[in-house]
Amino acid sequence: MNKYLEEVLKNTRQKNINESEYLQAVEEVLSSIEPVISEHPEFEKLSLLERMVEPERVIMFRVPWIDDNGRIVVNRGYRIQFSSLIGPYKGGLRFDPSVNLSIMKFLGFEQIFKNALTGLPIGGAKGGSDFNPKGKSDNEIMRFCQSFMTELYRHIGQDVDVPAGDIGVGAREIGYLFGQYKRIKNAYEGGVLTGKGLEYGGSLVRKEATGYGLIYFMREMLKENDNRTLEGKRVTISGAGNVAIYAAEKALQCGAKVYAMSDSNGCIYDEEGINLDTIKKIKEEQRGRIIEYQKYHPKSKYFEHEPGSESPIWKIKTDIALPCATQNELTLESAKHLVENGVVAVGEGANMPCTEEATNYLLKNGVLVAPAKAANAGGVATSAIEMSQNSMRYYMTFEEVDRKLDNIMVNIFNSCKQSANQYNLGNNYVAGANIAAFSKLAKAMVAQGIV
Repeated sequence: MNKYLEEVLKNTRQKNINESEYLQAVEEVLSSIEPVISEHPEFEKLSLLERMVEPERVIMFRVPWIDDNGRIVVNRGYRIQFSSLIGPYKGGLRFDPSVNLSIMKFLGFEQIFKNALTGLPIGGAKGGSDFNPKGKSDNEIMRFCQSFMTELYRHIGQDVDVPAGDIGVGAREIGYLFGQYKRIKNAYEGGVLTGKGLEYGGSLVRKEATGYGLIYFMREMLKENDNRTLEGKRVTISGAGNVAIYAAEKALQCGAKVYAMSDSNGCIYDEEGINLDTIKKIKEEQRGRIIEYQKYHPKSKYFEHEPGSESPIWKIKTDIALPCATQNELTLESAKHLVENGVVAVGEGANMPCTEEATNYLLKNGVLVAPAKAANAGGVATSAIEMSQNSMRYYMTFEEVDRKLDNIMVNIFNSCKQSANQYNLGNNYVAGANIAAFSKLAKAMVAQGIV
């Protein structure tokens, strides 16, 4: 490896020794941009990489709230404002017990590159809390969100930092957060949060955007490689949230057949094809568990996911695997099962869902990999479209937004392809995505001087 890269990686490991997810994200990017660094020795003199791997600002705060029993509970809140090189900080909020500083920094770092790939003027950030919304009443979630925003409001703004949703933060949570922000500021600043309800400034397609965008990217990737299509392909999708549900919806519209979906407890397999209306009823209307699918479709099979083991969904024969649940869910062992079963392509709907070993194994075995920072950028791209609509006081139709999303995903794929071709990397779109995004960010950093 280039000596400058080696030195930056070494120092980053020392400074962030206990932050495994963050180090994984940094190493994945830096190891693939070596051709660019070798071509630009001036980057070392400018300490460009050292600046890029260090967040501009890390905000950590306590979140006290009162549960339904009158007990005061204290959680920890975060906002990692990683980079404002190309626009206001932009990135989701995650409410989940797994949230810690390492995960927040990894997500924020990924977000810089993802947002750069969209071609839109948005920087990178991420935030959240170790609060678990599962099992909480609406009133408890409202009180938590109000307390969280009472601290967060001073760090955000429609031209400063624009949060959105992520795991555990949907339309309900965004509504409570926005209401508290409006109360504190005594102003309607519609562009301060995205993922809002349609009744108060939200955008059509935002709920569907990440899943739809994943399939648009997958469509382009398959077309570029032997002119393949989604028509008739077997698809398995981990997760059952917005990303997974709407990736399934768009895949079905493209002629594919979805055979399996999952949640954290296990996966459902239906040899007749997953009935998406049933999944929506269970997950969106009832907020239930995916095992309940069997009540409506008794011929389906349910496989329990043992804690600490790989998800059983990756053992199911498939042409296209779409990990849409969480980070590092698809391990080397999972990748081996997929390759043995003849998988053609893997599309990352979640953030960094494949471990580094899994990604390398898939690539070495000729599997097409659609990397998360490119393939799941549709969500943040549509958030930026929501911001534009808020600024213009104008709202687009579903078809208008969907058309813009499709064009953005085509452009993202073309950027990844062109960067891979420029450095003779073939169809390695993982490296292509990193190089395309890094090149844009590097130019912005050089142009802006010491920032």
